[in-house]
Formats: sequence, C-alpha cells, structure tokens
Amino acid sequence: MAAMDETTGELIEGDDDIRQSAGIILRTRIGSCVGRREFGSLVPDLIDQPMTRANILRIYAATVIALTRWEDRIRLDQVGLMAGATRGSAVVVLDTRHTGTASNARSRLLVPVSL
Repeated sequence: MAAMDETTGELIEGDDDIRQSAGIILRTRIGSCVGRREFGSLVPDLIDQPMTRANILRIYAATVIALTRWEDRIRLDQVGLMAGATRGSAVVVLDTRHTGTASNARSRLLVPVSL
C-alpha cells in the first residue's frame, strides 16, 4: 500500500508509510479528531511533562496502547524513547515486526513527536 508524504507530497510506502502513520497516531490528542473522537494517543499530554521514570513508562504504555489499536500493519517488540532537540519533543524508537507478511520482517522506526 502506498500513501502521500505529509510534508513533501511524494509517494511513500513500506516503513516510511508506517512511520508517518505512527507519528500521526502518536501526535494526535485523543478527542481532537472530529468524527473519530477516540483516535490518537495520550502521548501529547505526557511529552511535555518532566522525564521521570514513571512518566517515561506512561509514554511507553500510551504508545503501545495507541499503536496496537490504530496501526495493524505492525506488532511492537520494543518501545524506547530518546530526548528531542527542544523541550516538548522526543523521538519514539519502535522495534517492530510486520504483520500480514510471511517473513515477519523486522524494522526499527524512529518517530519524532513534539508539541
């Protein structure tokens, strides 16, 4: 399946399409999408909080819950978090396996999230 890049308008597919989709899911606040109020994640509410161990675990949980619900092309093996360049930004690291393929291909996706 192919999609359009949200910034350049070019055709993207595969991991690039999944990375973009995951980013949209993680950056969208639950309740902000008219017509699909349940779409999104709690990550936007958590990303600007102090990066304590408890809050990092909350971000991991919010990521897993949202991507498990809204992105059925991957299965998560591991979730990580790297600090972003500015306050209120981070990079979510996703180690995934593709579903729907015989090979169960693995990939690492770096998904920037910010306010």
